[in-house]
Amino acid sequence: MTRHDGRAVDELRPISVQRGFVETATASVLIQAGKTMILCTASVENKVPPWRMPRNEVDTAQGWVTAEYNMLPGSTSPRKQRDRKKVDGRTTEIQRLIGRSLRAAVDFAALGEHTIMIDCDVLQADGGTRTLSITGGFIVLCDAIASISDERLPSKQGIIKDNVAAISVGVVGGLPVLDLDYPEDSTADVDMNVVMAGSGKFIEVQGTAEGEPFDMATLQQELSLAQHGVTQLTAIQKESLGAAWPLT
Repeated sequence: MTRHDGRAVDELRPISVQRGFVETATASVLIQAGKTMILCTASVENKVPPWRMPRNEVDTAQGWVTAEYNMLPGSTSPRKQRDRKKVDGRTTEIQRLIGRSLRAAVDFAALGEHTIMIDCDVLQADGGTRTLSITGGFIVLCDAIASISDERLPSKQGIIKDNVAAISVGVVGGLPVLDLDYPEDSTADVDMNVVMAGSGKFIEVQGTAEGEPFDMATLQQELSLAQHGVTQLTAIQKESLGAAWPLT
């Protein structure tokens, strides 16, 4: 059975990746899945938060990775109100998810006294913005680490422990499907976001029954679909990064 946009139930939306999309950021990528477009950028600070500093002369500084997420006013219709004074709850939840997910990829002792800030700005939203932010965020994380001078970080080998990518899955019209767009997400009976390492291990699973509770068989189907999707996204990440980044 095909879906409203002609995809099979286990088919990703078309993915495109443009690294180096802006010149002003240390690292950047414009990543697109169907109609959803996100600009991910990264910057590097040669310091870490005070609580990451060594507590004695024996310990070494542990690096840090954090993330911010934002939907631009024109990313949705009607216009999304710009956050001026405080970040809303949904935005806070999403950027914490992005940060947690990307930190799973990093050996902080090897990163040393560096903080990497990932910014994910949604240019156009059509479902899957948080998961696509993680997938694109991993690419700029790698490029940001690669940008650190050899003087400050002589060896970059082993800092990235594994790929990290994420995808949405759900039950729409009684059928488990992969990579929901907005029409599917807004009518889904079950909505899940799955973050995985390239090794196939799970980093985070967020699942919600929008109506009736779902059973273990449905959960297993959803996780299998997610694994199928993340395998493809990992291959896209590796192809995009090419020989520019040693992943192991």
